[in-house]
Formats: sequence, structure tokens, C-alpha cells
Amino acid sequence: MNVPISTNLRNGLIADAIVLIKPRITLLALITAIAGIYIAPVRPDFYLFFYALVGITLLVAGASALNMFLERDIDGFMERTKDRPLASQRMSPETGLAIGSVLIGVAIPLLIYQVNPLTGFLGLFSLFIYVLVYTPLKQKTSLSLLIGAIPGAAPPLLGWTAMTNRIALPGLILFGIVFFWQMPHFLAIGTFRREEYAKAGFKIFPLKQRPSSIKFQTLFYTVFMMLVSFSLVKTAYAGNLYFWAAFLLNSGFLLVVLWRIWEKEDHVWGKRVFFASLFYLTLLFCAIFLDGGLHEV
Repeated sequence: MNVPISTNLRNGLIADAIVLIKPRITLLALITAIAGIYIAPVRPDFYLFFYALVGITLLVAGASALNMFLERDIDGFMERTKDRPLASQRMSPETGLAIGSVLIGVAIPLLIYQVNPLTGFLGLFSLFIYVLVYTPLKQKTSLSLLIGAIPGAAPPLLGWTAMTNRIALPGLILFGIVFFWQMPHFLAIGTFRREEYAKAGFKIFPLKQRPSSIKFQTLFYTVFMMLVSFSLVKTAYAGNLYFWAAFLLNSGFLLVVLWRIWEKEDHVWGKRVFFASLFYLTLLFCAIFLDGGLHEV
């Protein structure tokens, strides 16, 4: 039985739209946002919880789509991104821009009017930094890595402010964990994809410095990430289960970073740190959920 061409086109467009919003990044952001909601010292009603999750998810998805729209020409130079819908021209730039704009157009008003203005404007600020500052700076300065880490770390803070309508230490700690986590994560990617980034013109740390320097920068940021993650226990918003989970995960990740750090197998080291970082963040934030519920101070 032949499938109508229109059905194939529709299914292809849906599949490309899913790729456009970077589902893995969006899912990871959603996990961290839920952690921010979870540790807040209030029990959210269903509608507030729902609007917060939907708003943050649409915000991250829309920002990813706009980022892919702006980098559609650059993505064609890199092996891992050349098959993206805009880079491969399976989707028109106008369609990509429209999808991103609609997602953002729903997300920001939803956060402002159905959650609270603080969360909405923090989301808008994060969007501005990610799309209009970080994205163009990636080809101009290596400082873009630090700048891009700001909106990248926003979801857990947005989850916290959605419930509390204030910026406070627990939300900032979650922000700090994700902020410092992004350093070893992206330095590792830049290490084993060095040639691709150079071809695309991205001015990230690994393109400017020796591999040995990048490895020790990764170690430096890893130590900061560990210290920030343990500080969550001091706020009484996390207990013993989280502490031991953080201890094991931090110890394991540190060993991965240190393993053969002096050797010249940069690609192997970078891939190992990259995959370890994904497991680290996911399991650390899952430990918050398993830690026994809300921690009131």
C-alpha cells in the first residue's frame, strides 16, 4: 500500500521540527528545572506546576530553534551538525524561524502571566543572552563559553523562582552547579571535535590553547562544580541521600577527568569526559528527587 506523499512530507516536517528544538538539550533542561521546582519550600498547585514546566520547556525549545536558525550556514561545516534540517536545507529558514518565534511567543507570556513576572523576565533575559549575545560571539571570542553558560544554567533557577517568586540561595546553587558543569562538558566536546570547530570558525578554548592547558582548565572547573554541588546540603534543601550521591558522582567524575590527563590521547580523553558529564548531571539531579521530598527551612 502506497503512503501518500503529503503524509510523508508531514511526517518529515514533524521529525525535523523535533530535531530543531534539540530534544536532548531540552529534556536535560527540563530535568534541572524540575529540580528547582522540587526543592522549593512550597507545594505548588497543579496549574502552577504545569504552566512552569510548559513555559520553561517551550522557552528552551524555542531558543534552540532560533540558535539553529542563526547557525544554519555554520552547521554545514561540522560533521555532527551538517544533517540538521536547516543546514541540510530540508527545512526552509523561514519555517525554522517561525517555529522558534512561535515557541518563544507562547513561552514568555505564559511564564509572565501564568507563573510570575520574575520568572518570565529571567527567561527573557536568558533568551537574549543565548540567542543575541552567545550565538554570534562563538565566532568572535572564547569568552562566549562562559557567557553561554549563563542561559544554559537558567532552567533550575527558573524552576525555583516559578515556585517562590524570588531569587534565593538554593536556586542560585542549582544555577551554579549547571554553570560550572558546562565548562568541562563543552571543553571536552571542543577537545575531541577540535578540527570541526576550527573549520566552522568557532573560537572556543581548545582552538586557542594547548590540549594540556584545556585538560587542567577542565580540572579547575570540575573542582568548583564539586564544591557548589556539596553546598546544597548546607542549605538544608538536600539531605544524606543527596550528599552520598554527590560524593560518589563527584569522585567518579573527578577520576574520569584525572585519568591519563597527562597523556596525549586528547580525543579519547575528551570523549570519556563528555559522556561522563552527561551521566553526572542527570544522576545528580535525579538524586535530588530521590532525597526524600521537599526540604523546608
